Amino acid sequence: MLNIILFGPPGAGKGTQSEKLIAHYNLVHLSTGDIFRANIKGETELGQLAKSYMEKGQLVPDEVTIRMLESEVNKHSSAKGFIFDGFPRTQAQAEALDNLLKSKNTSISKMLALEVEEGELKKRLLLRGKDSGRADDQAPSVIQKRIDVYNNETAPVKDFYGKQNKYCGVNGIGEIDVIFNALCKTIDSI
Repeated sequence: MLNIILFGPPGAGKGTQSEKLIAHYNLVHLSTGDIFRANIKGETELGQLAKSYMEKGQLVPDEVTIRMLESEVNKHSSAKGFIFDGFPRTQAQAEALDNLLKSKNTSISKMLALEVEEGELKKRLLLRGKDSGRADDQAPSVIQKRIDVYNNETAPVKDFYGKQNKYCGVNGIGEIDVIFNALCKTIDSI
């Protein structure tokens, strides 16, 4: 089973590349944001629990997130693999994900990190904000805050997978297809 974590700061191109990887390798896309929204909209027990935290302005505990993720993994028992988007964001989440996959007799195959310098990220996000209307991509101060949160809280997860020899940085600057081919080359060497 091929299980990929696509990693990188906001604006690195994860959404663009994940779509291409999903189609090329026939993977199931697991986005924690999408899973949260679906559970909340569907008023599932886990969705209502997550909503209760969110309404108080609190982060949804890792345990609840992992239970939602496990529910989604269980729905796709015949999947060739998964691409994890937006998860894990902390070392505790990475450990929980590893435990979940181990219970399914599988593991993370590779963490692929799109590496893009901060100045380029800011340009991309401002352009995306102009084109898409996304409020979180229109204000330079908000963009900086998102990049800072990534650098301080999320980037350390790469060390966790680096210690397992599963981390691979890929240059995220250039033509979309060139970046995609570099990602495929890494995956195909697993």
